[in-house]
Amino acid sequence: MITSESQEEQYRTHFTNGTYEAYADTTKNKGGMEQGFRPHELLEAALACCMNMSLRMHAQKLCIPLTQVRVHVSLNRENPALPTFEYDVTFDETLSDDDRKTLLEILAQSSVRSTLSKPFTFEQKACETFTCNFV
Repeated sequence: MITSESQEEQYRTHFTNGTYEAYADTTKNKGGMEQGFRPHELLEAALACCMNMSLRMHAQKLCIPLTQVRVHVSLNRENPALPTFEYDVTFDETLSDDDRKTLLEILAQSSVRSTLSKPFTFEQKACETFTCNFV
């Protein structure tokens, strides 16, 4: 679970999972100070990191000698009705074409990609204080 807390600076947000922490913010043209990840960048990061880890895990299971992999993800929101995660994967040069193909086929199974491919619902949990009675 992630907890997000507002900061003194306009729109800057501290977030933590209880062990690790970082900051999010928005761009200057939207009133932010650009002092942290933009929220959509965090979605991109979740997918890129999960894909990277999945590739390395499967390479290890399949005894594929993978020493380096880079995953680049961007969220294309030009069509608001169909936002699209676009990604590119770069492997180290020593990987064979067959091993590349095998690993790329595995990407469809990464857990975050699988989650993001499903319909979402949103549910507000019960409030502990009066401050959430604005709903």
